[in-house]
Amino acid sequence: MTKEQFIELITQEQEPLRRFLRGLCSGDGFRADDLAQEALLKAYLSFERFEGRSRFSTWLFRIAFNCWYDSRKKVGKESEWLSLEDHPPGGFPAESETDRTDEYQQLHQAIGNLSLQEQTVILLFYMEEKSVKEIEIITGMPSGTVRSHLSRGRRHLKEYLDTL
Repeated sequence: MTKEQFIELITQEQEPLRRFLRGLCSGDGFRADDLAQEALLKAYLSFERFEGRSRFSTWLFRIAFNCWYDSRKKVGKESEWLSLEDHPPGGFPAESETDRTDEYQQLHQAIGNLSLQEQTVILLFYMEEKSVKEIEIITGMPSGTVRSHLSRGRRHLKEYLDTL
């Protein structure tokens, strides 16, 4: 892969990557952007090692997921991470209609109430349209575990949204 090809692929994947990280960071756009930059830098430094055994986006999302996971370990406790209740959602789609914005906030709040594993697979599967196999590669979870988290995540989202 040439540097030009790499830059072209990165350009296509930059927004989906930032959206995925923003979801993992409970809407904290600043943290997501920092992690995206770190992931893009790591990808750039190692793009010559990309073997093409998976799609480029899968490889890139795995790097980003590892960056997020490593930064989470540095913070320590899950409770120290910002939630939507503590921090207004940064970088969510701007809509002129208040109802549409409320729907996005409710959805991200509902996703924020899921376990970290459920959040990850829901965001990858529905927002980034990754297959179960790709999610398996990105997260390192077996496919059966991915399917279980998808099923539970859907059920938990439905239960939460039904209470609103």
